Amino acid sequence: MTLDVTSAMNIAQVLTEALPYIQRFSGKTIVIKYGGNAMVDDALKNSFARDVVLMKLVGINPVVVHGGGPQIGALLEKLGKESRFVEGMRVTDSETMDVVEMVLGGQVNKEIVSLINQHGGSAVGLTGKDGDLIHARKLQFTSSAPEMNASEIIDIGHVGEVASINTAVVDMLVGGNFIPVIAPIGVGEDGQSYNINADLVAGKMAEVLEAEKLMLLTNTAGVLDKNENVVSGITQKDVERLIADGSIYGGMLPKIRCALEAVQGGVKTAHIIDGRVAHAVLLEVLTNQGVGTLIRRS
Repeated sequence: MTLDVTSAMNIAQVLTEALPYIQRFSGKTIVIKYGGNAMVDDALKNSFARDVVLMKLVGINPVVVHGGGPQIGALLEKLGKESRFVEGMRVTDSETMDVVEMVLGGQVNKEIVSLINQHGGSAVGLTGKDGDLIHARKLQFTSSAPEMNASEIIDIGHVGEVASINTAVVDMLVGGNFIPVIAPIGVGEDGQSYNINADLVAGKMAEVLEAEKLMLLTNTAGVLDKNENVVSGITQKDVERLIADGSIYGGMLPKIRCALEAVQGGVKTAHIIDGRVAHAVLLEVLTNQGVGTLIRRS
C-alpha cells in the first residue's frame, strides 16, 4: 500500500494542534445539549457520536442532555392527537406526557445511547426519574399576549422547571468511565412527571456538575447581529444590547438566558454552536476555530 505522506503529515499536524486543548480539558466535564439538525441528519448523528466518544477517550467527560420535540410531534400526529403550543411551549396533558416519556425516555434516548456505543463508547441512558436525578416543579406560566387585556396565568399541564438536581448517579457513571445521556423529564413532589426544556436542564446540569463548558447545539450559525453576522463572543452587557436592538429574539432568547445563568452560576464558558456543521463539538473543544458564539461572564 502506497503511503500518502502529505495526508499523514496533515493528520499529524491536526493531532499536535489539538494537544494543548486535550491537556487543558482532560478531567473536565463538558455538558452538551444535543438537538436540532444534528439529531435528525444521519451523517451529523454519526459525527456527533464519534466526537463524544473521542472526547471521552482523551480524558474529557462529556454529559449529554437531549431534546426531541419533532419526534414527539410526529408520534402525536400518528396517534391522531393535535400538538398545541402556547408561546412556543407544548401544552402537555396527561396523555401527551405519556407520549413525551415514551419518545424522550425510550425512542430518542436509546437511539443516542446505541449510536455512541456503536462508535466505541460506553453510554448509559437516563431520565430525571432515574437515581432521583431531576426534581421538578410545575411551571407557572403567565402569558402577556397582545390580544389579552391583562396578564393571564395559563395551565399548560405537565410542563416543569428544574427545582434541584441530585448528581449522584451522574457522578457514579462519569467516574465509571461511562457517558451519561439524559432525557429532560423531571419528577415533582407530587410524584408527577414533568417535561422540561432541554436547554434549561443542560444549563442547570452544567452548574451543579461545575462543568468547564456548556455547549448548546442549534440550527443557526450562532448569535447573529442586525447584519446577520455571527457574534463570536458576548457578555451580559452585550446580550442586553442585542436584545434591545432586536438582534436576539424568539427561540434564541431562552438559549441565551440559559447560557448566561450557567456562567453566572459557575460554569467557565457557554457556547451556542452550529449543530449543522459536522464535528461541531470537536471543532469547538479541540481547535481555536469555533463554530458559534462564546458566552462569558461580564
